Amino acid sequence: MSEGDFGFTPPPFKPDEAVMQIRRALRDLKLAERGNAYELRGKRVVELQIDGDAIAARVARKLALTPEWDRIAVRSAAEQRKFVDNVKARLARWDHEE
Repeated sequence: MSEGDFGFTPPPFKPDEAVMQIRRALRDLKLAERGNAYELRGKRVVELQIDGDAIAARVARKLALTPEWDRIAVRSAAEQRKFVDNVKARLARWDHEE
């Protein structure tokens, strides 16, 4: 047993359940759901897709009609929380820029 694991293993990551939680969080952030994508003021900002045992996500770098995308793989609950926090930060930045 190593010093950092505290004697337990984290529960297995279930991407189908995690994507439902992420979708709920994105709707709470006032993003409009369009299939597997989410929009802000008619501009696509997030796309989600289950890819095996992970979630393949794309997040717009800037709020634009044709955005450049950052690709993010979500493979754990910690990465899931980090992803949602990242989207919140981008939304706040875009709101401040306008």
